[in-house]
Amino acid sequence: MPAKLIRNAIDTTREFIGVYQQIKGYEAAGSLFSIITFNLLVFAGLVLVMALLKGFFMFLMRQTIIIVSRYIEYDLKNEIFNHYQQLDAQFYARNSTGDLMNRISEDVSRVRMYVGPAIMYTVNLIVMFVLVIYAMVQVDLKLTILTLLPLPLLSLLIYRVEEIINRKSELVQRQLSTVSTLAQESFSGIRVLKAFAREPYAGNHFAEQSEQYAKHALSLVKVNALFQPALLLLVGLSTVITVSVGGVEVINGRLTIGNIAEFIIYVNMLTWPVASLGWVVSLVQRAAASQERINEFLHTEPAIKGGSYKPENIKGAISFNNVSFRYPGADLNVIDGITFTVPPGTSLAITGRTGSGKSTIAGLMTRLFDPIKGQITIDGHDLRTYDSNCLHTHIGVVPQDSFLFSDTIENNIAFGNLNRNITDTELKNEAAHAARMAAVYDNIMELPLGMQTRVGERGITLSGGQKQRVSIARALMLKPDILILDDSLSAVDTQTEESIIRNIRREMQGKTTVWISHRVSSISHADHILVIENGTVAEAGSHEALLEKDGLYAELYRQQAVSDQV
Repeated sequence: MPAKLIRNAIDTTREFIGVYQQIKGYEAAGSLFSIITFNLLVFAGLVLVMALLKGFFMFLMRQTIIIVSRYIEYDLKNEIFNHYQQLDAQFYARNSTGDLMNRISEDVSRVRMYVGPAIMYTVNLIVMFVLVIYAMVQVDLKLTILTLLPLPLLSLLIYRVEEIINRKSELVQRQLSTVSTLAQESFSGIRVLKAFAREPYAGNHFAEQSEQYAKHALSLVKVNALFQPALLLLVGLSTVITVSVGGVEVINGRLTIGNIAEFIIYVNMLTWPVASLGWVVSLVQRAAASQERINEFLHTEPAIKGGSYKPENIKGAISFNNVSFRYPGADLNVIDGITFTVPPGTSLAITGRTGSGKSTIAGLMTRLFDPIKGQITIDGHDLRTYDSNCLHTHIGVVPQDSFLFSDTIENNIAFGNLNRNITDTELKNEAAHAARMAAVYDNIMELPLGMQTRVGERGITLSGGQKQRVSIARALMLKPDILILDDSLSAVDTQTEESIIRNIRREMQGKTTVWISHRVSSISHADHILVIENGTVAEAGSHEALLEKDGLYAELYRQQAVSDQV
C-alpha cells in the first residue's frame, strides 16, 4: 500500500505542478499551491499510518512466532536435560561432556532458529511475493520480469555463500572450543604447570592454537567482506533495470514517473525476503542435522530402569548372590561370581589391591549399573524392583572422587537434604552437626565466611582432605539407612580418620555401613571384612580372624604397618 500511495502522490503532485506552472502569477495559483501542500501532507500522513500498521503487525507476527520458538527451546532443553539424568553411567562413559553440552545448547539453538526465524521468513516471503508480484504485474508485465531477473541470482548467491560461511563458522567454533578448553585446563592445573615450570610450553601451545583460531576467523571475515558488496550489487542491478527500462516506458508514455518510484519500492520490499531464502534453506538444513543429533540421545533408552517398589524405610540387609560384572568392551569380568550377605544394622568392609574391583561393588550396590549375572537384593527385594529415586534417598554414598559444586560449603553439605520440609535454622544446625561428625567443622569456621564460604569449581579452593570430609558430611546429612564410603578417608591423617570413624559408627548405630578402602586401618573396626582379589572374594571374616589366617589380609596389614612406621 505505501508504494501505491507514493505513486499516486508523485503523479498527482506532478499534474498539479503542471497546472500550477500554467496559472502562475494568477490569483488562483495561491489556492492551488495550498491544495498541493495539503495533498502532500495527506499522502505523507497515510504513508506514516501504513508504516505504523506495518510495525504493529510485525510486532504481532514476532510475538506469535519468535516467542513460541523460545518456548519450544525452553521445553526442548528441559526435555533433554531430564532425559540425560535418566541415562546410566555407561552412557556418560561413552560420550564426552562437551558433546552433551553442544547438543543441549548449540543444537537446540539451531532447532529454535528453524521453528522461529526460518518459518517466519518463509511465510513472509510467500505472502510478500504473491502480493507484490501481483501488484507489479498489474502495472507492467515486461518491467516486472526484467526487474526480477537478478533476484534468483541473489538467492542462489546467498545460499552458496551461506554454505561457505557455515563451514568456516564451524571451523571457527570448533577451534574456539579447543582454545577455551586449553585455557580452562591450564588455569585449573596452574599448580601443576608451575610445579614443573611448564609455563613457557603452555604459553607456546596456547599461542599456536590461538593462531589457528585467528586464521579461521580471518578467512570467515574475508568471505563476509566479499558477500556484502555482491549483495548490494545485485540489489542495485534491479534498481538500475527499473530506472533504465522504466524510463524508456515513461518517455514513450506507457508508464508514469510514479510507476517507476512504485517499482523501486516493490524491488526493495522483495530484496530481503528473496535474499533470506538462501539463509532459510541453510537454517532448515542445519536444524535437520541438529534435530537428528538431539534425537540420537533422546531415543537412547536408559540401560538402568527403575521398578515400582517404594518402601518408606530400608532395614539395610544387603545380599550378593553369585554376582558377575563386565564393563562394555572389556574381555574379562571385573567382578566374577561374588557372594556375600550383610545383615541389617551391621558394618561391612571391602578391601583389596588397586584395581581388584572394590569400587565396582559400590557401583552395583547403588545400581549405577546392573550385573551381567547373579542377583543383588536389599531387604530380600531384587535391586531391579526398587524405584531408582526412592532407592537413592535411602542410600548415602561418598564416592572415590569427591565432587563439590561451585556453591557455599553449607549448600554443598545440605545438597542431599534440600527436599525435606525443615526451616532454614534447622537446616543450618543439621549441616553444622554433619560437618562436626565429618571432623571438618573447625576447618570450615576458620575460613573468612565460615559455612557461607563459596568453594571454587569442583571444590578447588579446598584441600583434598577437606573435600573428602565435606562429601562425608553431605552423605550424613541425608540420614541414610545404608551408608557407603568408597575410599573416602584416603586424604586424611590417622588421627582425623579415627575421629571420623568413631563419629560415623555412632551416627549409623543400628544402620548398615559399607566401608571400602585399601587401607586396613580404615576398616579394622568393621563387623565383617571381605578381601577382594581379581574380582573374587579371596578371604572373608573379622579383623582378628583374618590376621590369624595369615593370608592376603594379614600381608596387606603388615605392609601398611611397616609403611606407616617409615
